[in-house]
Amino acid sequence: MLKLFVKLVFVAVLANSAYHIGAEYLTYVKFEDAIRDAAIFKARNDEELTSRIMSLAQQYEVPLDEDNLSIERVGKQVTVRGWYDRKIEIVPTYEYPWHFGLLIDVVTLTTPQHAAPTFR
Repeated sequence: MLKLFVKLVFVAVLANSAYHIGAEYLTYVKFEDAIRDAAIFKARNDEELTSRIMSLAQQYEVPLDEDNLSIERVGKQVTVRGWYDRKIEIVPTYEYPWHFGLLIDVVTLTTPQHAAPTFR
């Protein structure tokens, strides 16, 4: 009987950790997809894209710091790099700091807007 109880507790802890890890990974994938969508269709310049990514981070409750985000643009190719750490409850009362890295490389469908030329 005790052996069965220990097995059930082990299965419950395993299911709990799989749920928490899976939920965070699903949020990560949705957040990455939303960034890709914003980079392809919505943002015309780096400031607009940065603002959109930070807005998405709040929407998905992702602890992304703007200092951990970089955007490189060469013509119509946009590369977004970033990272954030999130503590995930592996077992009750123990949280593991999980590192999530972002690397999104897309070709935009919009024409990049540059600063207007200044005339003297």
